[in-house]
Amino acid sequence: SIHKDLEEKIARFHQREDAILYASCFDANAGIFEALLTPEDAVLSDELNHASIIDGIRLCKANKYRYKHMDMQDLEAKLQDAQKHRLRLVATDGAFSMDGDIAPLREICQLAEKYNALVFIDECHATGFLGPNGRGTDELLGVMDKVTIINSTLGKALGGAAGGYTTGPKPLIDLLRQRSRPYLFSNSLPPAVVGCFTHPLVLPIRFRSKMTAAGFTISGKDHPICPVMLGDARLAAVMAEDMLNRGIYVIGFSYPVVPKGKARIRVQISAVHSDEDIDRCVEAFTEVGRKHGALP
Repeated sequence: SIHKDLEEKIARFHQREDAILYASCFDANAGIFEALLTPEDAVLSDELNHASIIDGIRLCKANKYRYKHMDMQDLEAKLQDAQKHRLRLVATDGAFSMDGDIAPLREICQLAEKYNALVFIDECHATGFLGPNGRGTDELLGVMDKVTIINSTLGKALGGAAGGYTTGPKPLIDLLRQRSRPYLFSNSLPPAVVGCFTHPLVLPIRFRSKMTAAGFTISGKDHPICPVMLGDARLAAVMAEDMLNRGIYVIGFSYPVVPKGKARIRVQISAVHSDEDIDRCVEAFTEVGRKHGALP
């Protein structure tokens, strides 16, 4: 009963008809494309979509198109080519986890309407803090009525540490309950996790503004995923290690996780951080940056 209650709350929160719970959003992404799409259909995916979307698309038999990151001209060209298929689904992260940038959903939805396509967004890095009510990028950009399917997580801003879901039209959710393999052949979400559903807020603006003032380049905009762009893989690794030695846990990313020449340290700001935590982190970044030549 608590699972059904949570599904109803999620659907109501996103202003959708129904929702279905999974053990994780990775499972939700693994289960939707194969259940929804046939060899007669097409899926068009942003090239920087999350690995779980990529894996989910690999499992389905639809015709696969990959468009350049947030490139609407390329997406339109591929939508034109995909007109020969029965159904077209545009799949994108709402907020991209490595760069912290936000998909141009208005333009995506306009193209989808023009070429009679459905829109799917992964909102794991947006649910709970983007948009006036925290509903995500579709609310932020005013296209809640244009996005057909939302997959997201309970394990980030919503505070449950695990769990994922799909929300959208009731016929789709009914289909997933019958045909989504991660739902059918896995245990349901643990009751303790269901009980942890909360709505903490995150405030990355302080960190971004102070880091920028210190001379760092921060990718994305107004998002709690704050990639400190360094370019050099070794520099990202040694700086992250030096930060850990100062008691601050941040992760260096380089190729093949991100493109060559785009190495960065990814910082994630959360509701448990205080202003003092953020200021101490910026101070440590400044010291370490100067030590290793990332700052003058």
